[in-house]
Amino acid sequence: MHKYKIEGGIPISGTIAASGNKNAALPCIAAALLTEESVVLRNIPNIEDTNVMLLILQALGAGVEKIGEHDWKIEAANINISDIPAELSRKIRASILFAGPLLARTGKAIMPPPGGDVIGRRRVDTHFLALQELGARVSVDGPFSFTSNKLVGADIFLDETSVTATENTLMAAVLAEGRTVITNAASEPHVQNLCNMLVSMGAKITGIGSNILTIDGVKKLHGTDFAIGPDFMEIGSYIGLAAATKGSITITGVNPRDMRPLKVAFSKLGIRWTIDGDKLSVSVGQEMKVNSDLGGMIPKIDDSPWPGFPPDLTSIMTVVATQVEGTVLIFEKMFESRMFFVDKLISMGARITLCDPHRAVVSGPSTLHGDNLVSPDVRAGMAMVIAAMAAHGVSTISNVYQIERGYENLVEKLQSLGARIERVELDD
Repeated sequence: MHKYKIEGGIPISGTIAASGNKNAALPCIAAALLTEESVVLRNIPNIEDTNVMLLILQALGAGVEKIGEHDWKIEAANINISDIPAELSRKIRASILFAGPLLARTGKAIMPPPGGDVIGRRRVDTHFLALQELGARVSVDGPFSFTSNKLVGADIFLDETSVTATENTLMAAVLAEGRTVITNAASEPHVQNLCNMLVSMGAKITGIGSNILTIDGVKKLHGTDFAIGPDFMEIGSYIGLAAATKGSITITGVNPRDMRPLKVAFSKLGIRWTIDGDKLSVSVGQEMKVNSDLGGMIPKIDDSPWPGFPPDLTSIMTVVATQVEGTVLIFEKMFESRMFFVDKLISMGARITLCDPHRAVVSGPSTLHGDNLVSPDVRAGMAMVIAAMAAHGVSTISNVYQIERGYENLVEKLQSLGARIERVELDD
């Protein structure tokens, strides 16, 4: 077990490369089960979540070989096991992404309820309902059980715009008989990555990037060599870090289209960047002042399904807002426990009023002071890292396993930017 020891008050400066999109890598790893041929996945981030997904593949009988720093070759020719080991399934929520491909490939998938972040009630009903419409039989008595003699295309309306439910339905539908239409589908860049990977394997999918996906099932998929796109969540986190520490950063390997929803939200806090090709730069001297809505009204930063502002960055924006002049409302609509980490920010000196489980009013700028913190989940953990780096004095953050599930080589990247951060044994 480790913790971070951070000396705050040091502006960051330097250049880093964007990692591969974690939320794209996870379903793409699961999708390798859909073919007997070799699948090469490139730009896979080296983080705990992807490592667990690869271990699950191996447990199911697939061959997994690392062929580059971020590249993996997967051979799933002999999959005759449909039970996901409980100890692996409980580590990450993404383990549920094996339900769709296992159903399509073997007609059966058995797993315990998935693990992951504790950020409120995270329904899996949408997965069950969609797979049932494709012909699966679902049981939730004990381990989750999905069985089917044959999957048949259907006209499916998802009861929520769930990313993972969209992905599971896609992976089952590409090998189902006939046409499937998914309405109210998620359209995030990571969903688009999965769609494009499946198309490269021979799947027939139209409507990619929209909320209506049409899939014409095929009898067989072939192998592929596919590269994962950049992680705009990581990029947004480092933008927030540069602003909060009054520093600068250049990030390479950025997809400018992914940054548009983020630009709208950051501009409300007086934070801007420039993009040259795939290079994004945040300079020193940001305005760092809340831009009021028309009529002088307090602005709101709220999340919504893509192309709205992503919920995974509301924790980051909450911390950044503590260093900005003015008042802003942060409205996290999707998870009722995600905002509870703000009590730690308040103990550091932040002026935040938690109105209810979903809304927090932040007034800044506040002088933050070092504290002993515990990371509750991936994004709140990264928000605490930003707060500690903006604070005066020394902070420690424990339960860093949660942070490292989503951020590749975090300590090394931060040190390269001039941060005074160490990863030390918990007992030190």
